[in-house]
Amino acid sequence: MIKDNHAYKDRFSVQAAEYRRFRPTYPLELFGYLSSLTREHTAAWDCATGNGQSAVALASHYSKVIATDASSSQIQQAIRHENVDYHTAPAHNNDIDDSSIDLVTVAQAVHWFSHRQFYDEVSRVLKPDGVIAVWAYHLPLVNPETDKLVECLYATVLRPFWEDEIRHIETGYRDLPFPFIKLQTPQFSMKANWNLREFAGYLETWSATAAYRQKNGRSPVEDMMQPLQKAWENPESKKSLSWPLILMAGRLKEENMPSSSRKK
Repeated sequence: MIKDNHAYKDRFSVQAAEYRRFRPTYPLELFGYLSSLTREHTAAWDCATGNGQSAVALASHYSKVIATDASSSQIQQAIRHENVDYHTAPAHNNDIDDSSIDLVTVAQAVHWFSHRQFYDEVSRVLKPDGVIAVWAYHLPLVNPETDKLVECLYATVLRPFWEDEIRHIETGYRDLPFPFIKLQTPQFSMKANWNLREFAGYLETWSATAAYRQKNGRSPVEDMMQPLQKAWENPESKKSLSWPLILMAGRLKEENMPSSSRKK
């Protein structure tokens, strides 16, 4: 039995504008691949949509995208698109019709969910041949000096401020509950070309950074700017960043399908 983790905690509303501005974007090839897995392309559900970047990318492949997030602040900041319908709703409870969704996606969020309740909702809304895909990313790769400082910020300075669920990202979703028929997936990476200000803005969007600021009244990123500037050399120069994606995709097991959809 899948353990029910917790009630929803709002970790990102306070930095919703920064989240939209400073988060990296997922590769378009990812969404082309995911769309190739579904026979029909009528509707997709992007759960915990955040700033809506995945929802907008899916709109190029599906006639309608329903994008939900438990944070109304995130929904207010989300990128608008004529084929995307935004709604404030928790992951485990929405008004989507039964067996109506071709693809369910969750980017950088499923580790926070109450898994049993969410997967019950996925089983309810997915078509019998539909697909669920969840993905995440861990620390960026920049250069050895910068990477070492980011690891120190993540694992030492902010360690007391990370919630327990972050372990799923640290272990590559290896132990994340996923009660579906797993599909073999290719490797994807996010890329960005940022100067130091943009990189620091990204570090400020971490949930643990916000928790640190709230407790200490200052930013841990600001405290690290001097060594970061030394590692970056020229703060205005653009550097190539890479985040390998952790991706899992699957289909419904017959026993998890609504009874009306099971083979007779």
